[in-house]
Amino acid sequence: MNIKVLYTAVILSLAGTHVFAGSAQPLILDSPELKTEMWLQLQREGNTASKKVQTATPAERELAMQRLLDSYKHPIPEYYGEADGGKFKR
Repeated sequence: MNIKVLYTAVILSLAGTHVFAGSAQPLILDSPELKTEMWLQLQREGNTASKKVQTATPAERELAMQRLLDSYKHPIPEYYGEADGGKFKR
């Protein structure tokens, strides 16, 4: 009885793998929407993620925290205008 269940499970899993392998989409697609969906899928699944763990040194973490704390020293302006910096093309 257990052998039949195991055999059926193996056959179904192989059949399912064959169906999904045949429906794989290429990475280069014609439509920008489809390209975006493909990149989001790659990111979500993490299959192509780097195996190298990226870490920051204590000095880098300290500098990042200091930049964050320094950003609170500047008040948020009520509005942004041309006189505040930058030019707008009209």
